Amino acid sequence: MATFGNLSTRLTDTFKNLRSKGKLSAADVDGTVREIRRALLEADVALDVVKDFTGKVRERALGDEVNKALNPAQQVVQIVNEELIGILGGEQRRLEFAKNPPTVIMLAGLQGAGKTTLAGKLAKWLKGQGHTPMLVACDLQRPNAVTQLGVVAEQAGVDIYAPEPGNGVGDPVKVAKNGVAEAKRTHHDFVIVDTAGRLGVDAELMKQAADIRKAVDPDEVLFVIDAMIGQDAVATAKAFQEGVDFTGVVLTKLDGDARGGAALSIRGVTGKPILFASTGEGLDEFEPFHPDRMASRILDLGDILTLIEQAQNAFDEEEARKVAEKIASDSFTLDDFLKQMQQLRGAGSIKKMMGMLPGMGKMKDQLDNFDEREIVRTEAIIQSMTKAERQNPKILNGSRRLRIAKGSGMTVTDVNQLVQRFEQAAKMMRTVAKGGVPQIPGMGPMPGMGGHGKKKQPQGKGKGAKRSGNPAKRAQEASGLAARTEATGGGSGFGLGSGAGAAMPTEADMEQLQQMLGRGRH
Repeated sequence: MATFGNLSTRLTDTFKNLRSKGKLSAADVDGTVREIRRALLEADVALDVVKDFTGKVRERALGDEVNKALNPAQQVVQIVNEELIGILGGEQRRLEFAKNPPTVIMLAGLQGAGKTTLAGKLAKWLKGQGHTPMLVACDLQRPNAVTQLGVVAEQAGVDIYAPEPGNGVGDPVKVAKNGVAEAKRTHHDFVIVDTAGRLGVDAELMKQAADIRKAVDPDEVLFVIDAMIGQDAVATAKAFQEGVDFTGVVLTKLDGDARGGAALSIRGVTGKPILFASTGEGLDEFEPFHPDRMASRILDLGDILTLIEQAQNAFDEEEARKVAEKIASDSFTLDDFLKQMQQLRGAGSIKKMMGMLPGMGKMKDQLDNFDEREIVRTEAIIQSMTKAERQNPKILNGSRRLRIAKGSGMTVTDVNQLVQRFEQAAKMMRTVAKGGVPQIPGMGPMPGMGGHGKKKQPQGKGKGAKRSGNPAKRAQEASGLAARTEATGGGSGFGLGSGAGAAMPTEADMEQLQQMLGRGRH
């Protein structure tokens, strides 16, 4: 996530200096802890939280678990990871359900934190979990807040209770109480109460929030906080804890390019768990908060579990089985290719999904330059083809390709490159279906898939070796291999959870992946 970009970079650079050391001295540990402290303070983490965190890291790093470890640097990273999980909350905390529906969730926070949009995101997420949520418009002060909530409810496909027009008209406490009664009458099992905010904490704001809480007796009071406001988050959280006594926290704007210390401070300062995180502007960019996964993202160790969950939600299992059968029988067509790309796009931002891979923090610039619109352009080219052309690309002669290019607003070169990429992708997938090792041009065999297909001769032995007879060129080849190994980090992030051959993509690999997804223009 962009919020932790600076913190993640600082921490990974700090640990990089440890990797060359076989044994860590007290001075090495102190230096590392000092850099961690600086990184956290620059990220706007609360001072008390920083002191507690670095004290625990130092104590454990100087203990036997590091001194006796085969890889001390790796062990220090593991300690930091575990302590990060601790200050983020330890284990995930789920929503508390009411014994007798509806479950009432009240949202509280300052104006501008994103409460109204968050209400729609939470409602849509609950609907996806099989629930029937209803939104209640109790922000009757902010101009057009009720109208905005109505738009959000329509986008989320959920019901809304909004008897008052707002804009200073109506009693929010009465609306909240009647909204819960209406939800019971209409058999909704969740009620989400959107309350008013202020530009700053004041007595009137707290009184209204406290009155609404007393009137509806919510099962959860979620404090919605902008993750980008830094140290102010701590003071605001304390004020709301005293005035409303919230039960959980929701972080918004985690996709912003800020220091993000709020996420690391609130749990330590208030003791309240973070339940959800909003990661973008879209209603689908919302997820339950997992402390262990967030810690892994901060340390650039990846978040494979969230990536898998997103893929499972986006890809249809039955459709995937049919595609696998087509690939195995050499009947995979451009129509199938189009469906796969559309499902991939439906899974969410490709940039964000790739950012969940271990070690991708080192590829930040390449990820930022990754153009997701190329998938749309690829779809336009395929959709400009006739059914026969999609079924059999071999019939695409010059005149057909010119027609397709004009119909999609692209060039003949774009069409030619798409056909070439499709043939490469189909060939790779057939190889995998038959138990072989796929090979992407410029990337070599896919990692972690050894043991199938033909085995290559070890480099430097037998006929398989292709070494230059020129000593200078051999040295250049060797330095290039060493540079690639260094760039990939020798496996996954800092060796945690690394497997044999699990090399990270290089800049050239990212360029190749961009081309595979459909870059026709430069």
